[in-house]
Amino acid sequence: MQRDLPPLNALRAFEATARLESVSQAAQELHVTHGAVSRQIRVLEDDLGSALFRRQGRGLVLTPAGQRLRDASAAAFAQLRDACEQLRGHAAQTPFVLGCPVSLLTRWMIPRLERLMAELPELNLHLRPQEIPFDEALTGLDAALLAAAPPWPAGWHVFPLARERIGPVLSPRFAQTHGLLHSDPSAVLGQRLLHTASRPHAWQSWMESQHLPMEKLHFSQSYPHLYHLIEAAVAGLGVAIAPAQMVADDLASGRLLAPWGFQDTAAQWVLAVPSRAPTSRLMPLATWLEAEFTAHEKLPAANGQR
Repeated sequence: MQRDLPPLNALRAFEATARLESVSQAAQELHVTHGAVSRQIRVLEDDLGSALFRRQGRGLVLTPAGQRLRDASAAAFAQLRDACEQLRGHAAQTPFVLGCPVSLLTRWMIPRLERLMAELPELNLHLRPQEIPFDEALTGLDAALLAAAPPWPAGWHVFPLARERIGPVLSPRFAQTHGLLHSDPSAVLGQRLLHTASRPHAWQSWMESQHLPMEKLHFSQSYPHLYHLIEAAVAGLGVAIAPAQMVADDLASGRLLAPWGFQDTAAQWVLAVPSRAPTSRLMPLATWLEAEFTAHEKLPAANGQR
């Protein structure tokens, strides 16, 4: 029958004391008190039935038993430190798989990917497009980036990044743009409104925020994904409804205009991770994403642009 090892804390206290030849220095290294180290050494001596140190003047010297245990424990702890360091290095090299809805990946992440990788080179980020809703386990992912409203699935730990804001956008190429730029939000009634199956309630949410009647909306072409919808708006095919973050680059370049600004929704942009997963690799990414998303809060609020 294999006999149990002595308590690990006692072995750590002994190894540090033997290596540093000082109880006080061992206590400092282990972030405990002098008395705590002394007690752990006594526990170890009682377990082994042998004295490990003897007093010599004002200091301690190892007994023959102590010398033997010092050599063995030093080698064992060195191996453990080496193994842990190798595992940490392996974890750092393991790809961090981030799931993104296809539209977010295409319109927002990819244009920022080179800069993200330059600023967080240790992350080893791999992006995975997501066509369907994320499951509670976030299967196959280290994290997911998405816009959603609480409550969150019980298996998620969520890092909020920014409020989602939506508003109508249109191209300078759209035939009615000139008139719409000098009109109030009710001018959208009767226009060709583009929409997407992935966000069926977006127009309703914005119309309610403007106190406009939904029954007077004239819906035109529907698109399967948000990025299709935005590209259709850029092409001048009608007025689209889109999140501010997804069109910020187009607004900055003049490819799209937002005559009536953007309105908060109940949703948030969040970074979600499985609740069982460690978050040490995640925090730099969460901080980076939050800064990017909140940069778009400078875009005008509803009724703030004419």
